[in-house]
Amino acid sequence: RLERAQTITAARARSLQVEPMGFLGVLFVALVVVACCSPEAELHDSNGLRGLRGSGGNSSASTAQVQASFGQSCSDFGCGWAYKPWQACQCNSQCNKFGNCCSDYETQCAACTRFGCDSGYKPLQPCQCSDVCSSYGNCCKDYERTCLGSPGPAPSPSPPAPSVPPSPPARGGSQISKDTPPSMALDYNGGAWPDMSVSGTGEMHIFAIGDWGGMDGSLITTGGRPRIIAYKGGQKPGPHPFPRTRWNKAHTQLLCNHSDFVQCFDTQGSTCNSGCGFVEGVDTEPQLLVAAAFKSRAAQKDPKLILNVGDNFYWGGIEEDCGSPMTSISATTRHQFDQIFEGVYSGTGLTGKPWLSVLGNHDWGGRVFNNGWDQQIAYTWASDRWVLPAPYWSQHVDFPDLGFSMDIFMVDSNVMDAKEPSEDPEHNICGQQHNPVGASCSSAGGPASVEACPAFFRSLWEEQKPWLEQRLSQSKADWQIVNTHFPCGHEAAFYGSLHTQYGLDLLVTGHRHDQELQAHSPVLSGMTCLVTGGGGGITSEATPGPDHSNWYGEAQYGFYDITFSKSQIYIESVNYDGEVVKTASVYPH
Repeated sequence: RLERAQTITAARARSLQVEPMGFLGVLFVALVVVACCSPEAELHDSNGLRGLRGSGGNSSASTAQVQASFGQSCSDFGCGWAYKPWQACQCNSQCNKFGNCCSDYETQCAACTRFGCDSGYKPLQPCQCSDVCSSYGNCCKDYERTCLGSPGPAPSPSPPAPSVPPSPPARGGSQISKDTPPSMALDYNGGAWPDMSVSGTGEMHIFAIGDWGGMDGSLITTGGRPRIIAYKGGQKPGPHPFPRTRWNKAHTQLLCNHSDFVQCFDTQGSTCNSGCGFVEGVDTEPQLLVAAAFKSRAAQKDPKLILNVGDNFYWGGIEEDCGSPMTSISATTRHQFDQIFEGVYSGTGLTGKPWLSVLGNHDWGGRVFNNGWDQQIAYTWASDRWVLPAPYWSQHVDFPDLGFSMDIFMVDSNVMDAKEPSEDPEHNICGQQHNPVGASCSSAGGPASVEACPAFFRSLWEEQKPWLEQRLSQSKADWQIVNTHFPCGHEAAFYGSLHTQYGLDLLVTGHRHDQELQAHSPVLSGMTCLVTGGGGGITSEATPGPDHSNWYGEAQYGFYDITFSKSQIYIESVNYDGEVVKTASVYPH
C-alpha cells in the first residue's frame, strides 16, 4: 500500500509541480494515523491562544497565472535551493530527482562557470567542480571544459539522472563566516560554524535549555501589531510566561483552558479553576526561576556552551515582519533580545558562552510564518554568544587536553507544524486563518505565500536528511549530537536509524513544555533523548510540584547539565529550584 501510495503521490506531484514526500514521508503519515490516539504520540503544544494576532484569509491568482507572470526558465527565476510551486519549472538542487528542471538549469545553475573551480566539496551545490569529482561521478557537465581546459562533453538541454555526492567530512561543507552575515537568511544552510577548541583538563559541561523566552510586554509594537500582553501586569519590563492549556496525562480531558489560566494570573490564584493546577510564584515566573538555577549552576560548573532547542520568544518570535536586512538589527529585535535574553542569562559562567541555537515553531511565528525569524539569524553577527547562522548547520568542538571531540548538528524540524493552510489553525505555521493576507517571506528566502508554505518546510526537512546522514557517516568525532526543536518521538524511525547506522549518540529536543530524560529509548533504537521544553517561556504541561504522576517526564520547569568525557556522557536533569531530579549515562556507540 505504501509503495502504491508513493507511486500515486509522485505522479500527482509531477503533474502539479509539487514535490512528493518520499517513502519516509508516506510512512510517517501512516504512522501518525495509526498513533493519533496515543498520548505518547502527542507532539503539539495545545496553547489555546486567543487575540494576540489578527486573522484573515489569503487571496491569490491561479497557479497558471502566477507561473505565466514569472517566465519559463532559470534565467527568469534565478537559482536557489528551495522548491517554488509557483514556478512552471524548477531551478533547485532537487529538480533532477523529480524531473521538473527548467531546460536551462544545467547552464544557469549547475555549472562550474557559476561555482568556480577548487578542491573543496560544496554540499549545497547540485554538482561539483573539485579535483576529485570524477572519482565520485558528480562533476558538473562543464567541469572538464571549464576547470581542466579540455573540450569535455557539451551541456545537455535535458536534465541527467541525479548523481550521488561524495560523503563529505562532518566538518566539511561551506564554512560559515563569523565576520560576514549572509545576503539572505538561508544562504548558510548546511554550513559549518568555525571549529571551537576548549582547553583544560577539568570537567566539561554543556547546558541544554528550550522554550525559555517569555513575552516582552514592555515592547511597543509597530505596524498595527497588538502588544504581547496576556494578563494584568504583563506590560512590565522583563519576561512574562504565556499561560497555556493543561490536559490530563492521556490528553483526553481539558483541565484548564487559556481563559481559565489568565484568570489565575489576573487574581494571583484567588479565583482559579482547580484543574489549572496553578502555583503562584512558580507558574507566574518560571523563566526567571529556571534562569536563577541556570546561573547559579553555571557559576559552579562553568559550562563551555549552551544547546538551545528553540522557542526563544513567545508568542510568535520577533514581533515584526520578515525581510529586514541581514546586516542590521531592528529596534524591535534589540528590545526583545535585551529584555528576554541578554538581561536574563548573564553572569559568572555564562557571559560570553556560545548559545548554539535553532528556531522553534514559535520563532517562525507560531500560527504565522512571516514574523521576524530572519532577525534571530541576523543577531548572530551582532552578538558575542548567540549562534544561529542558519536554520540548519553544524559545529565541531575539540577538547585537545582531554583527547576527545564532538560534532553537533542543529536541525530544523518545524515541518511538523507546517500543515496545509486549511488545517489546525492554532498549531500551524502555514495556517490561512491567522497569516495576514498577502503574507510573504520571499525576500528573506522563506515561504513566498501561505499556499507555498507547506512545500517550503517539506523541502527544508527533506534536504536536511541526506545532509545529516552524510555528515554523520564521515564524522571522526568521539561524540555526535543532534539539537532540534520537536520532541523525542517525531521522525523516530529516521533518528533511530541515525543511531544504529551512523552512531548518533544523543538527541536533544524541546517543544513539549516539561523535562523528559528518556534514557536508551526503545522507540529510538536504544538512543537517549532529552526533552528540555521547561525553560519557562510558557507555562508547563502539568502543575509543577513533587507529584509527577499527572504527566510524563521528571520535572515541569528546568534544564539539563551534560558532562562530557572521552568515555561517557553524564546527564543531570536540574529542576527550577536547582535540585537534580534524574540522571543517566551514555557510552560510546
